Amino acid sequence: MTGDYDIRPETPSAEDYQRLRVAAGLSPKTAEQAAKGLPNTWFGVIVRHGGRAVGMGRIIGDGGTAFQIVDIALEPAHHGKGLGKAIMAALMQHLATHAPAGAYVSLIADGDARHLYAKYGFEPVMPASIGMAMLVPARA
Repeated sequence: MTGDYDIRPETPSAEDYQRLRVAAGLSPKTAEQAAKGLPNTWFGVIVRHGGRAVGMGRIIGDGGTAFQIVDIALEPAHHGKGLGKAIMAALMQHLATHAPAGAYVSLIADGDARHLYAKYGFEPVMPASIGMAMLVPARA
């Protein structure tokens, strides 16, 4: 990586995960959610600047048939330096060398991020399919 940035295969700590999601404008997650979810990371990368985590990306999935790219997050102060591309390149390289041929890889593209993902071969699935989502409601 160029400059003072280092990108390495690593699952973020719960604290870095929570902080980076909020800094990048993604929905906040609780410590309990992070503690349960992060150990299920199939592959993750962290971008560090001066030893501090400033960006991340993860792949989750079953290891054979289906994978999803999630949690692409970068602190705004570090935008415009090619770090989002570096995160995606590392995730895509790992998929290319470790995921079985024919595995389905999906992601949800927020806003203009779709342009970045298109550079890596992702394309809208409509009209054949439509992405759907929901949040689990709070328990009484």
